[in-house]
Amino acid sequence: MASAVDTFMAGVIAKNPEQKEFHQAVHEVVESLMPVIDKHPEYRKAKILERLVEPERIIMFRVPWVDDRGEVQINRGMRVEFNSAIGPYKGGLRFHPSVNLGIIKFLGFEQVFKNGLTTLPIGGGKGGSDFDPKGKSDNEVMHFCQSFMSELFRHVGADTDVPAGDIGVGGREIGYLFGQYKRLVNRFEGVLTGKGLNWGGSLIRPEATGYGAVYFAEEMLKTRGESLKGKTCVISGSGNVAQFATEKILDLGGKPVTFSDSNGSIVDEEGIDREKLAFVMELKNVRRGRIKEYVDKYPKATYQVSESGAKINPLWQVKCDVALPAATQNEINVEDANHLVKNGCYCVSEGANMPTMPEGVNVFLESKILYGPGKAANAGGVAVSGLEMSQNSMRLAWTREEVDNKLHSIMISIHKACAETAEKYGAPGNYVNGANIAGFIKVADAMLDQGVV
Repeated sequence: MASAVDTFMAGVIAKNPEQKEFHQAVHEVVESLMPVIDKHPEYRKAKILERLVEPERIIMFRVPWVDDRGEVQINRGMRVEFNSAIGPYKGGLRFHPSVNLGIIKFLGFEQVFKNGLTTLPIGGGKGGSDFDPKGKSDNEVMHFCQSFMSELFRHVGADTDVPAGDIGVGGREIGYLFGQYKRLVNRFEGVLTGKGLNWGGSLIRPEATGYGAVYFAEEMLKTRGESLKGKTCVISGSGNVAQFATEKILDLGGKPVTFSDSNGSIVDEEGIDREKLAFVMELKNVRRGRIKEYVDKYPKATYQVSESGAKINPLWQVKCDVALPAATQNEINVEDANHLVKNGCYCVSEGANMPTMPEGVNVFLESKILYGPGKAANAGGVAVSGLEMSQNSMRLAWTREEVDNKLHSIMISIHKACAETAEKYGAPGNYVNGANIAGFIKVADAMLDQGVV
């Protein structure tokens, strides 16, 4: 099996040089899928895998805009429309200086399987720009978003491709993007998700990824007759996903003790209660400050600066029962994973996309801890985006309770699909294999039905 994986990966790397994140994502999936391909010769004959790793369409374009000083700025925009076998392309837009084609392709590829797991009819895509919204005025962000959408509008639509938010793209950015789309096409339609509640958005959408990752953790713990009640939880990040994961952990009786951002991390051994969470939400969402300010407000907490190029992240040395990496890709290396397991962590539910490096994943799998990979554990965000699309199509809005109940049901279904598929293919308890195979089979069967396209 290893030689088949190596041969396949050699072709992927030759076609997509210097796209390391994309190589990593494909390798992890292909490694899981080879037993399935061997059992289903129809997939091999139709070259489903070879077609899956090749996006259906890649759009790249320049984004010129004028800043507040009157100077012209130029960024690069892109959208990778990866697979539409089960529905219109669906996936976020990321505005961050680190954005490049390899990262967008990795995210789009992961999205295909994640969306396949949601039980909803949505395909996979991803997009973004190397534009950095940090430090920009609302006026500058508006000018950039309008220029970005002036090209992207040709390639998206409610039944074609429905982008959402991601890192650097929140309610403000979605509003400016939607306004420009509506202006250009003269239609009010559900082309973007994450919209404002008073113009087509869905309740629970901001909370969905964080809530979903916690629901998935709870389902994993149930397999051992446990729950989150009384569990100490370490969370990375301090943005949308981390904030609402913390909220749901509190709802379920857990004890969250950490937050982080790109500058460092805080540890509050007394626990982060609702008052402290409200402070963090105001700090990050309104004042756009740094997490180190937490210790000024709550001096019993400690703050550790993140050292550039450090081999370990002190956040993952904090003793805990449950870990929710909710910041960015590849934030847990093999040393970090070993520290988590050594210090008693036995449940990891990924709120971010591919936050654990392959060697770290191996540590989790070999240790037999409960490990929920991002494509399953953080699918709650895109699930509620899909529910927003449904509400837009029907011209109605569901209550908070209705959406939360549907989200909870979807996360239970995703967990069940992953667990049952892993068992069926000889890897009980391996949620990585379960998620990859379950998502793949749904998409692959649709591709077979639709012919060579």
